[in-house]
Amino acid sequence: MKLHDLQPAPGAHKKKTRVGRGIAAGKGKTAGRGTKGQKARAGGSIPAWFEGGQTPLHRRIPKLRGFRNPFKIDYEVVNVGSIARLVELGILEAGEMPGVKKAKGAAPAPITVNQEILRAAGLVRTLNKPLKVLGNGELVTALFVVADAVSASARTKIEAAGGSVSLLEIPTGPRAALGLGGGAPEPAAADTVEVATGAAAGDAAGTTDSTTDSTEAPVEAVKTRPARASRAKAAAAATPAPAPDDAPESAEAEAAADTSPDA
Repeated sequence: MKLHDLQPAPGAHKKKTRVGRGIAAGKGKTAGRGTKGQKARAGGSIPAWFEGGQTPLHRRIPKLRGFRNPFKIDYEVVNVGSIARLVELGILEAGEMPGVKKAKGAAPAPITVNQEILRAAGLVRTLNKPLKVLGNGELVTALFVVADAVSASARTKIEAAGGSVSLLEIPTGPRAALGLGGGAPEPAAADTVEVATGAAAGDAAGTTDSTTDSTEAPVEAVKTRPARASRAKAAAAATPAPAPDDAPESAEAEAAADTSPDA
């Protein structure tokens, strides 16, 4: 086989249909465009969104107003009335603390309520969202509520029933993913200048404490960074003072005296 023997496979290339070349060609006269009309003319294309003159789709539907807040936290919401209903049904019961003896006549321990317990009771659908307790409904049972957020009315009803509220400190939701949560502030960076203490401080000052136990682990001295003025003074002290103008002459005289024949 040679280069001039190469050719496409049969059926791979099909000749283009030539229109307007006579009736016998099959596409003569109107060239397959029909008779008259907008699309029968040259350049008579119709946009894809054109609907024959009726109000197009992009004009007859309402527009989406407003905006979507990217920092909105989607809570899993539970009302205190729903929790009280579970207590009435006996699904939520107070438990005794292990190792703690209950005193006689003491008030019953409050019922602990958190997102895991409510999920097991079927009141919460997922644990992937933060829990928020709202104040719709009535509550007469003491509850110990652990949640990510609690409304003011819910807190008032829980505390009025003898319960308490504990808010989780770890931020959750989109703000936590972006580092915008209300967590504890980061500790301030430590100062770079530190003072040596103990035996190391004495060695740095040129003195030795005789009362220091020899078996005590040595404390490494931390190099301190002197202030700008101190560094300037140290550099000036380390620089030798320039010799007077007659210094070279005196040095030559001493050399000549050493090489004299009297010596």
